[in-house]
Amino acid sequence: MKPTVKDKIEGTFHELEGKARVITGKLSDDPKLESEGTGEKISGKMQGKIGQFKKILGK
Repeated sequence: MKPTVKDKIEGTFHELEGKARVITGKLSDDPKLESEGTGEKISGKMQGKIGQFKKILGK
């Protein structure tokens, strides 16, 4: 598997995991879990963008 594809897949996974944490945090009224989910979601988006950037550069 190419590193660019791997980054995109892992980024998507982290985004989904983050969304799940945010929803769980809201439902359980746990602001810490909600903020962790937001952070995870952002890191997932960044990782996906890194994969796209690597693809543009041809790495």
